[in-house]
Amino acid sequence: MNVDRNLKNNKTGLLAYFRSRANEIVSELALQYSAADYKKKASALNKAIIQSRDNLLSILEETARAQNWTNREVLECVLMITYTNDVVMLESRNAVWQYDYMAFSRRVGELWEPFCKLCFKHPSTGISSFIPPLFSEVKESLTTEIVTYIDGLTIQTHEKAQLRRYYDKVWGLVTSGEIQLECDLHFTDGTTKYIVDFKSGFGSNEKGNTNRLLLVGSIYQNIETENYKCLIFVRSTENNHYLTTLQNSGVWDTSCGPDTYSKIHQFTGFDIHNWIENNIDWMNDFAPRMRDTITRNELQNYLIW
Repeated sequence: MNVDRNLKNNKTGLLAYFRSRANEIVSELALQYSAADYKKKASALNKAIIQSRDNLLSILEETARAQNWTNREVLECVLMITYTNDVVMLESRNAVWQYDYMAFSRRVGELWEPFCKLCFKHPSTGISSFIPPLFSEVKESLTTEIVTYIDGLTIQTHEKAQLRRYYDKVWGLVTSGEIQLECDLHFTDGTTKYIVDFKSGFGSNEKGNTNRLLLVGSIYQNIETENYKCLIFVRSTENNHYLTTLQNSGVWDTSCGPDTYSKIHQFTGFDIHNWIENNIDWMNDFAPRMRDTITRNELQNYLIW
């Protein structure tokens, strides 16, 4: 496998490479797992195929640095490596443990987020990542702010103490522990800090996640020392009332389907939707056995990115 700038166009070569690697991995795992241990074997297979991808990406990044590739050149190669690896990973897992519709839809949805995030790892614009704040830090800052305000009031000392107790009660109602402020992606353009949550789609079991996002978004909105903006990027255009709740909250700016890709293009300078249209062709890129599984179980709709 030659690692050069033309790798972005070498879909056929990459598919052959990863399939050969997968065959080697399957042969090794056959010595470790029996047919009854197909679940453990599938898990080990996925991890090994991902490791094969990461090894190739590491060599690609070394080559790119040595030859001064542009971010766009790196990104186009990384996207092709990632996509072809995903194709082979799905095929290989299906050969060991055949997908049903629930497992397949969930897995394809899981692959979409890290694929889109690659554009933010290799942007053509001036954005950069930042470390999100810890909840303990935010709580301490807000507590200091409110205590300073209370101490400055022209009221009796016992009244100030009572106000502090009420404030502590409010925190107790909000949470009994720490809140995870880290989301899927955090980047800044130098003026605004963006908090991004990726979702393949909003289904019937999103109540807990929706409530958490509302709380997290509200906390970011109340951090006055920084200019934060919370974004939700959704793959599907068919969602339910949980997304509507977030859209109407005034806390999260939401995008779905093509609008999500437009946002990614805006922030990173790369037209990921155009790349997907021109390069991703799951059904024709899958091996015959995988295509048969998809067709027989009517799973084609889950492959729409």
